[in-house]
Amino acid sequence: MTGLLRRPTGETGRIHTIPPEAAGWAYVGFELWRLSPGETAEGFPEGREVILVLVEGCAQLTAAGQDFGDMGARMTMFDRTPPHCLYVPPRQHWRARATTHCTLAVCSAPSPGGRPAQVLGPEGILLEERGTGTNTRYINNIAMEGRDVADSLLVTEVFTPAGHWSSYPPHRHDEDDFPRITYLEETYYHRLNPSNGFGIQRVFTDDLNLDETMAVADHDVVLVPKGHHPCAAPHGVEMYYLNVMAGPRRAWRFQTHPAFAHLMI
Repeated sequence: MTGLLRRPTGETGRIHTIPPEAAGWAYVGFELWRLSPGETAEGFPEGREVILVLVEGCAQLTAAGQDFGDMGARMTMFDRTPPHCLYVPPRQHWRARATTHCTLAVCSAPSPGGRPAQVLGPEGILLEERGTGTNTRYINNIAMEGRDVADSLLVTEVFTPAGHWSSYPPHRHDEDDFPRITYLEETYYHRLNPSNGFGIQRVFTDDLNLDETMAVADHDVVLVPKGHHPCAAPHGVEMYYLNVMAGPRRAWRFQTHPAFAHLMI
């Protein structure tokens, strides 16, 4: 597969539109909106559940005929505070009207429906430290397996300090062989501080039939259809990313690259 690195199509409005067919896979969909006060975004997920994540800024959110009011608090994700998020079931209209400059992520995956629209954060999302040394990073688990809040979607935020590695040791989740490993497609929405910096992400399989190393810029999206996918933040550059995963089973089970398995002990 080529075209794993997706650049934004503009600076405002809907700057990413990545439905499954555009990614060349079956489950994960991702959109990214950058709105000025008074501007709106909306959608009607036919056969798909949605988690709206206010990455930064505030917006008035409505979904499934309910008004959830003005949501959002952090003006920058690098505060590492938990995000305001909303779950929207399939076949229900949602709408966001920006009340400040805001960045809204729209994460989607197949769902049979039946769950109600509900607020997922910031309550219930706790910042978790993971790793040691220069592999230390910080996680906001928005909708991972421990929260029964979705049928397919797994969504999380990761904050990687400058000079650190993340999504590391290299690992993959590209086989449907539960409980050993699960098949999960994944998107990475990257942000950088300072915004004119860069980060590094490599996506590669054990046999190197897929092996792409990308310099990611602010607002870039990386697709991970298979293989390992570590990230690195250069000295002086903080890295944030929003992960969206989905597959035939809502469970995150992975295999570490054999060369790095000793780091998991």
